[in-house]
Amino acid sequence: MSKVTEQRKEEHISINLEQNVQFPTLTTGLENYRFLHRALPELNLSEIDTSVTVFGKKLRSPLFMSSMTGGTDRASKINRNLAQAAQQYGLAMGVGSQRAAIENVALGETFYVRDLAPDILLFANLGAVQLNYGYGVDHCRRAIDIIGADALILHFNVLQEAVQPEGDTNFRGLIDRVAEICAKLPVPVIAKEVGWGFSEADARLLAEAGVSAIDVAGSGGTSWSEVEYHRAPTAFHAQVARSFADWGIPTADAIEYVRKAAPDMIVFASGGLKDGIDVAKCVALGATLAGMAGPFLKVADQSVEAVCEFVEITQRQLEIAMLCSGAAKLDELAQIPLIKHP
Repeated sequence: MSKVTEQRKEEHISINLEQNVQFPTLTTGLENYRFLHRALPELNLSEIDTSVTVFGKKLRSPLFMSSMTGGTDRASKINRNLAQAAQQYGLAMGVGSQRAAIENVALGETFYVRDLAPDILLFANLGAVQLNYGYGVDHCRRAIDIIGADALILHFNVLQEAVQPEGDTNFRGLIDRVAEICAKLPVPVIAKEVGWGFSEADARLLAEAGVSAIDVAGSGGTSWSEVEYHRAPTAFHAQVARSFADWGIPTADAIEYVRKAAPDMIVFASGGLKDGIDVAKCVALGATLAGMAGPFLKVADQSVEAVCEFVEITQRQLEIAMLCSGAAKLDELAQIPLIKHP
């Protein structure tokens, strides 16, 4: 990996941990929904079942550790802290973009966590736009093999690439290349935004291309245009990046768009989720898994114990939300209508 790329990875971690990079006013939309409280749920909290099976692996919870980082020593520590907790609590986990490890094989170890988490559902990760810059099926296989992944995330980050001085901005014809990857890879392919959500039209294109799941990754959490604002090398780039601080599709809306465009598609919900109640809302809206990145990054930079504490708090919030809405299992939670208010 070039020094420029390595520096960018370090800057992304530091900026996310040290700066306010949240959307200034745009929210997830989840705050517009609430559950109808059940005073008599006829359930025992200890019997609430949050387990779910995805791609043939049984998970103890729909909560998953969304893709974050890799490629540096600090990133390696973060990934390994996350992986140990994921193994302990039976959660799914994604790693950050593995382009660095494709370019420099020595950096593969900063993504590798299978020694600590042999049983978890693990997602490899590459930028979809790289398929227009020389990447193909072999590169995708390498990303999977480097970490022993169960599925591959192709992330879509058109706005981030557009505001980066060094960004890759040719997205023309990309859907055909995505379709080729889906047809030729031996594992499921997940299409993931990075914080601006998928429209109904995008979801339909991706479903037709053969992706196995869509992670909506909507707005309301980390704004990557704000991250790029903080690392902009000139006033020109800073002003351009900042103008898009509130761009995107709220997470709740993006879930609705995908469900409408592709009713049979597996939906992962991420983008600004903050607690187990948000996880419960996402499942009720139609998601199978609900991911967090920013909250996990903060605790993973500290210790394994901090990650475990956060998981336990979030998991208990989810269980209580299910109890108080009368859902003993996730498939029951998915059938509970939410109350929408302005």
